[in-house]
Amino acid sequence: MKSNLRTAAAAQHSVADALRIALRGGAVSGILVVGLSLIGVFGMFIAYGGFANPDQAPFTIVGFGFGASFVALFAQLGGGIYTKAADLGADLVGKVEAGIPEDDPRNAAVIADLVGDNVGDCAGRGADLFESTAAENIGAMILGVAIYTVTHNVAWIVFPLVVRGFGLIASVIGIFLVRGNERQSPMTTLNIGYYITVALSIAGMFLVTNSMLNEKGGGMWFFYAGVVGILTSLAFVFITQYYTAGTWRPVKEIAEAAKTGPATTIISGVAVGFETTASSAIAIAIALFLSHWFGDQWGAQTGLPHGGIYGTAVATMGMLMSAAFILAEDTFGPITDNAGGVATMARASEETRLRTDRLDAVGNTTKALTKGYAVGSAALAAFLLFSAYLDKVTDLRKAAGITPADFHVVDLAKVDVFLGGFLGAMLVYLFSSLAIRAVGKAGSAIIEEVRTQFREHPGIMAGTERPDYGRVVDITTASALRNMIAPGLLAVLAPVVVGVLLKAEAEAALLMVGTMAGVILATVLNNGGGAWDNAKKYIESGALKDDQGRVIGKGTPAHAAAVVGDTVGDPFKDTAGPSLHVLIKLLSTITLVLAPLFI
Repeated sequence: MKSNLRTAAAAQHSVADALRIALRGGAVSGILVVGLSLIGVFGMFIAYGGFANPDQAPFTIVGFGFGASFVALFAQLGGGIYTKAADLGADLVGKVEAGIPEDDPRNAAVIADLVGDNVGDCAGRGADLFESTAAENIGAMILGVAIYTVTHNVAWIVFPLVVRGFGLIASVIGIFLVRGNERQSPMTTLNIGYYITVALSIAGMFLVTNSMLNEKGGGMWFFYAGVVGILTSLAFVFITQYYTAGTWRPVKEIAEAAKTGPATTIISGVAVGFETTASSAIAIAIALFLSHWFGDQWGAQTGLPHGGIYGTAVATMGMLMSAAFILAEDTFGPITDNAGGVATMARASEETRLRTDRLDAVGNTTKALTKGYAVGSAALAAFLLFSAYLDKVTDLRKAAGITPADFHVVDLAKVDVFLGGFLGAMLVYLFSSLAIRAVGKAGSAIIEEVRTQFREHPGIMAGTERPDYGRVVDITTASALRNMIAPGLLAVLAPVVVGVLLKAEAEAALLMVGTMAGVILATVLNNGGGAWDNAKKYIESGALKDDQGRVIGKGTPAHAAAVVGDTVGDPFKDTAGPSLHVLIKLLSTITLVLAPLFI
């Protein structure tokens, strides 16, 4: 909240000052989340005898990752429903029906909208990345156990903690080296800070892999795998920027479609969302292939087993090295958005509002970057966590005396296994349906309340009567809490039911196919919604022109169509899409924790 006010105050003087304050405000969240994740996992590892029994402790602390995933699901789902229901009500009634500006204090939903930015984009995304880093860290430690049993070197297990510590240092340096200026695009300024973080992360990866994983002189192969992960994070930043920033074709295409109404706006946005899956899936496929191949080369050089799968773990840790910087950029988005609301409600100058709008458009892109980064890391980690599940079931089968004990092949030609995979894909779509429907229900209640206040209290529009902001906040809160129950229960109970009824191999198929479907659908929802949002911002900035070169801006039919598109995209990009990141990893942690039930 303090960062919102300070950013609005700084925007009275310059964009550069406002950008620096907003990013450093976001850095509090980013550094704290990643730091707590590191401390939490390491503390659990020590508490459960990590150095005395390093081959047992990683399996024992899986519950920490499950707890983080469980809480993150409800934080992201509930926060996403809250923020987008409030946004939907504020935009449709305020901007489209009443024709008043965004964040106008006469709109009864405006306070709920501003609160929602903090609930969904700050707390929700922070919980998402906390559980990502925790669960993926533990999964990598589990895979390290396999090499530890051969080498008896504990470095293979604690490597993920050490390398992420170097990543945190790199992120802190990158954040504090960001310096904006009035002539340079804010996005360019943030990108420079990110490039510094990436360069320092590569240097840290080189140091750690060659000092900890240099078994028989093969450490460079894991360094190459780590660089693949770091560059994959960079690739997702570029992919997301291309599809959601107003300087590239996709957003301009949607803005052009808005000239002919809401229907073509929605069609164009859906097409862009589907298109994004190609580049994202190819980037993930290349990253997994190369990191696994580099790990195999390490195995060929040293004669030691499990190098390929550990290579994917190193790549995942490489991708997570910049998590603090990415989360700082994510929180930068709601800070600049709320700063614009504060400026409007405080009746600051038009120039101040233009500066906050400029930063808010960049904030929309940085929020989209975080979602792209989260889904990319989820996809890399899915293979890691899936392999950890297979290792866990193999150990359980050995302990139970089941033959054959080895469980590293999943046969989709078996009916029960095929059914498990089929139900996994269904789970992703049904979960998304429930999440989007929840926003619609909550949004409808807010729309009716705001309309009622405008109708029964004419003094609100005249500025002589104060809206009942608290009433809308109460409706939004109650509706978000009530409507997140169904999708939350579905996410937790479905994998348990499939595992208990169809057993471990079918559960593996549910995990595998559900993850694939979840990654693809999350990409569609995140980038499609982000593109709709910035198409609206593109029109509001005055960049869209008609055939005679006249500006098509706020208050035009094209702008109204873009607002409708943005409203459709809101539950896509801020509720269902981010919640799918959590669902993907929740499936993995549930199967790891409850694996004994599925034998």
